[in-house]
Amino acid sequence: MDSRGRPNHIMDALAQMHQGGWYGWKKTDDSGNKISNADRMQYKHLVIHPKMWNREKQALEDNPYSKPTESEVNAKLKELQDEWDLNYSDTSYKSKRRAEYPSIADQLDDIYHNGIDGWKATIKTTKDKYAKG
Repeated sequence: MDSRGRPNHIMDALAQMHQGGWYGWKKTDDSGNKISNADRMQYKHLVIHPKMWNREKQALEDNPYSKPTESEVNAKLKELQDEWDLNYSDTSYKSKRRAEYPSIADQLDDIYHNGIDGWKATIKTTKDKYAKG
């Protein structure tokens, strides 16, 4: 993830595809040469562990997962990025609404003084200003 929390690497996609330590990275190439850490975390160096730890059973078990295709990993990463953009980017309607809504304390005060209908009217102004879609 980048500094804002937006998924930007295949590791973000892999972590969302399955839980647990089901994958890793080659440390050496086919000739036995060490792969630098900067170069290791690429799809071509992705390996699927034959065993993985089951937390509930506290035991190693056969890994039920197979290696996803590079297209599947990239599609998952794009899905995560699109979801993040919709919910958290500075241009998303949700982010704009969050920035403009009154604080929770002010909203509670609004409910106390103006009732639920008064609070709804206050919130509706922001919702209408930054409509979905």
